[in-house]
Amino acid sequence: MSVNVVFHIDEKEKWKLLIGNVKNLCRTINTRESRVEILVNSLAVELLKKGRSSSSRELNELNRSGVKICACRNSLEGMDINPDDLYDFIHIVPIGVRELIDRQADGFAYIKP
Repeated sequence: MSVNVVFHIDEKEKWKLLIGNVKNLCRTINTRESRVEILVNSLAVELLKKGRSSSSRELNELNRSGVKICACRNSLEGMDINPDDLYDFIHIVPIGVRELIDRQADGFAYIKP
């Protein structure tokens, strides 16, 4: 089954829930034919920093399975996080809210745990 979906997270406390949702979905679809994206903004961008043992294995696993992981540049700047401190596979988008609008306009389902 092919799907287009964007998962949105802005609360660090919901990280495990989000990861579980994405993994469960990926087990039921063909990720090579689908487009699965995670948009991270607000305080949750801190979870994308290199060396965070609690999220590094999960992020690498999702990236290898074809999930696109995006971070909001405005949130990074607001939290004083240098994009170089993020994993190399993280895509930086100028404005997280605009990314969500664009993906929904492209027909993506929107999920926020």
